[in-house]
Amino acid sequence: MSTIPCSDRAVDLDLNYDTLPIDRALGIQWCVESDKVCFKINIKNKPLTRRGMLSMLSSVYDPLGFLAPLMLHAQNILKVLCASNLGWDDPVPDELAERWALWINDMYKLSEFSVTRCLKPAGFGEVKSATLHHFSDASEIGYGIVSYIRLLNKDNRVHCAFVIGKSRAAPMKQITVPRLELTAATVAVRTDKILKSEIDIKLDESVFWTDSMAVLRYIENNSARFQTFVANRLSVIHDDSNPEQWRYIPTKINPGDIASRGITVDELNKSWIIAPDFLWKDESEWPADRVNQTISNDHPEIKKVNFVKSRADNVLSPAAREVLDKLMSYFLSWYKLKSAVAWILKIRKKLIHRAKIKGVGVAVPNISEKIPHVTVDDLKHAEMSILRYTQKCAFRKKLKH
Repeated sequence: MSTIPCSDRAVDLDLNYDTLPIDRALGIQWCVESDKVCFKINIKNKPLTRRGMLSMLSSVYDPLGFLAPLMLHAQNILKVLCASNLGWDDPVPDELAERWALWINDMYKLSEFSVTRCLKPAGFGEVKSATLHHFSDASEIGYGIVSYIRLLNKDNRVHCAFVIGKSRAAPMKQITVPRLELTAATVAVRTDKILKSEIDIKLDESVFWTDSMAVLRYIENNSARFQTFVANRLSVIHDDSNPEQWRYIPTKINPGDIASRGITVDELNKSWIIAPDFLWKDESEWPADRVNQTISNDHPEIKKVNFVKSRADNVLSPAAREVLDKLMSYFLSWYKLKSAVAWILKIRKKLIHRAKIKGVGVAVPNISEKIPHVTVDDLKHAEMSILRYTQKCAFRKKLKH
């Protein structure tokens, strides 16, 4: 410091006696003295319109989601304004303006909110085990996740710390709560993948918690054919996690419920930043694992397969009907069924042609002669043949008259 002229020094501090300043790190306030992250929100006066409200919401920089459930309230107000087709600069209705004013007043209380920066407390010692715990949930309002790290030292002392949180407003398009809960579970898996690549601490296998039995049944089931929405998200979950990592947690003690419903500033330090009580205890005291993971075939997310059945008695011989019914029941895709029938008809045509040639005494071509590929006309012909067969089966009596 003595080599730097006094006029060029920002602050002259005695590190033994003076209080260290609050500095900014990546847009967040960092109290060097207490080594805590804090927030100083400067809310600029903006017009009470969609444009002004979005500007104020976007000015809050919170990459780790300390304020995620608090921001959910503002996101839902903007969602309501979007759904009402209000213009960007149109005045906001009084009811929503009142809700917005309450949210702004709550934001001023953030000056009293702080989070310890370090995941491992001083004097904790060598870490024997480190596990990430992800809690997910959804409601009609929104969906989200919160992640904590659970550390265990050589003396079997436990410490849990907040790592990251995410809250997202439910889409404007109506989606069932089980689907939103599955979406939240997908976010949890993706977050786990990111955290494992960023945290320097050696981590054990992660644990995923949800209060949705439907989500647990989806994840456990490997045989059912789900609807596209569910199947795509299950693909992400199965790629980066195992069913054994998923556990059930009652809604009352699930911190993910806060991410899906929102919270006030006064409650942030009580039930959001602090991990659930059971994580601080031995694993034997954690919530009991779920039971009854079977999923019924009539579940709305299970794809229904429509089979083509024949009810005719005298259209064809019983053996022929059995063969055709098996063929039509085997294929679950209309296109695949048409393609198969098209190939059968082409081979049938080829065999009939060979029989005719042989009948007139002409040399028969080699049986291994290649059959041309199926064309569009072949597919149309196959489609008509299938329709004729099903009509003959279904309307046998009418066709006789």
